[in-house]
Amino acid sequence: MEAAEMEIDDDLPEVPDCIASMVDRSGSVESKRLFLARRTALEMLRDRGYSVPDEEIARTLPEFRAWWGEKSEIERLAFTTTLVSDPSKKVQIVFCPPEPVKIATIREIYRQTEGENLSRLILILQSRILSRARESIKEIFKLKVDIFQELLVNITKHVLKPKHEVLSAAQKAKLLKQYNVEDSQLPRMLETDPVARYYGLDKGTVVKVIYDSELTGNHVAYRCVF
Repeated sequence: MEAAEMEIDDDLPEVPDCIASMVDRSGSVESKRLFLARRTALEMLRDRGYSVPDEEIARTLPEFRAWWGEKSEIERLAFTTTLVSDPSKKVQIVFCPPEPVKIATIREIYRQTEGENLSRLILILQSRILSRARESIKEIFKLKVDIFQELLVNITKHVLKPKHEVLSAAQKAKLLKQYNVEDSQLPRMLETDPVARYYGLDKGTVVKVIYDSELTGNHVAYRCVF
């Protein structure tokens, strides 16, 4: 049945072949792309509250190329860690191969991770994922799986992006009591919002958004993931 699968593409666009701005004289485009994607993924984990060693994020491009060049296998890019506040919650980042992701790819990732006792899995795509492969994730995995297309840029570092702070359950309760409102009365942030996806936010989570620019002025707003 997988032969038919090849004709069904997900609606995600192809990864651009031309990334001229990333070319430098000391190495390949591919190694820099993987370096940027992995660094952003590690920054994302840390921002979500997971334990990530400083040296992993501080690793330079030349250092990455020296490490990657020793054995250029996509499996080496994987990274597993635990939540600082609850070490029983374990997450793993897995980089998918550069070819379109099929059901067979998802099954192989499941085979490699099923004994890890994970509470969350993050897949980094280098190409498109076929529709049936995407659908199979919910059937195969019994945990939360986040899917990202590359991750070359950390969106939270953009100069025009306001600062976001995720409230704890206690902070949320205090806020709602202070303003005498229900979370459903707060402005909404979709679960598919890029910031919500970056932080891995679930429905009902409240985010404090801090604006500080000439255009928006200096003020604070609260949004509830819906």
